[in-house]
Amino acid sequence: MGCTASAEDVAASDSAALRAAISSAQPGTRILVAPGEYEGGMYFAKLRGTLDEPIVIAGADAGNPPEIVGGPSAFHFPDASHLVLQDLALRGATGNGLNIDDGGSYDTPARGIVLRRLTVTDVGPTGNCDGIKLSGVDDLRVEDCIIERWGDGGSAIDMVGCHSGLIQGCTFRGRDGVSGTGPQMKGGTSDIVVRGNRFEDAGGRAVNIGGSTGLRFFRPSPQGYEAKGITVEGNVILGSMGAIAFVGVDGAVVRHNTIYVPGKWAIRILQETRSPDFVPCRNGVFSDNIVVFRSDRWSEGGCNIGPDTDPGSFRFERNLWHCLDRPEASRPSLPTPESDGIVGEAPMFVDAEGGDFRLMAGSPADGKGYTSLPEAHAPGP
Repeated sequence: MGCTASAEDVAASDSAALRAAISSAQPGTRILVAPGEYEGGMYFAKLRGTLDEPIVIAGADAGNPPEIVGGPSAFHFPDASHLVLQDLALRGATGNGLNIDDGGSYDTPARGIVLRRLTVTDVGPTGNCDGIKLSGVDDLRVEDCIIERWGDGGSAIDMVGCHSGLIQGCTFRGRDGVSGTGPQMKGGTSDIVVRGNRFEDAGGRAVNIGGSTGLRFFRPSPQGYEAKGITVEGNVILGSMGAIAFVGVDGAVVRHNTIYVPGKWAIRILQETRSPDFVPCRNGVFSDNIVVFRSDRWSEGGCNIGPDTDPGSFRFERNLWHCLDRPEASRPSLPTPESDGIVGEAPMFVDAEGGDFRLMAGSPADGKGYTSLPEAHAPGP
């Protein structure tokens, strides 16, 4: 079976045709991939569309996406620009499920990347294997994707030196009892919004704002922080050892999230990169969140503070804290006084056991949590 083409559209229905279509793609090409199974391990350097005419690789039938199976990565696109991937299922990669990067040319980042309605599953399963690996990517969007069971030492989405992006409407499901992280933003990453997603036991740190990066991997070069200008808002975060980790951050906002029964901590403030030129982890804001926990799954008052950080620069505002089994033990231990917090009152979810974290009428948490951010609509159970 082969591929047929018009001026801009190419239909691919087997692995050879798909590879040929991608190899010859030009700005404006749309590659429509038929349902079926395709061989992973595809590598295409310098695949470049334009702002007005991106290259699109998409499942021809959104309801029955093609499966790209195996390989070190399903796809690896070094030095790409203005590339859209959508309605594809990537399964069983041994390294990273999907890899997009700047090809090692730090001064010319990959740019204009859109990942939409991808399903990425069963990556690794061991080692530093990521669902999606993004290195040196600017102007990016990850929308309505499902990422499940990445490597036990990896991340659902690992971002190194990425700038100006949005992760929205995605679902992240980790492996039972396995560490790693959900989305991780490090290596000089800045100006990223993580909005309206659902996290279900998404690693030891559900959202890792910052991290630990070798200095030679920072893009474009070390600026004294792992991450800066990160916003995490309107998400539902279930389980994980820690819901939110600020790690070597110089400014991040975590607001209007619903955090339900984390393993130990709602918040971690850590410093892992200790170069003399780096600022201590600082200037975080944690506001308008709902945090529900159990006393037998709660440590250090819900806030873990590591050495060489600046916890006094963090602000806590208008959060609701509720301990399910001991409401009288609901008060967290925070490094600075909270303004206008609510402690000990149940948020009155519609059906927490059934996974419905909307608020009932009359809830004391009105105006807090994921439903209070109109533009964020976290995926359902």
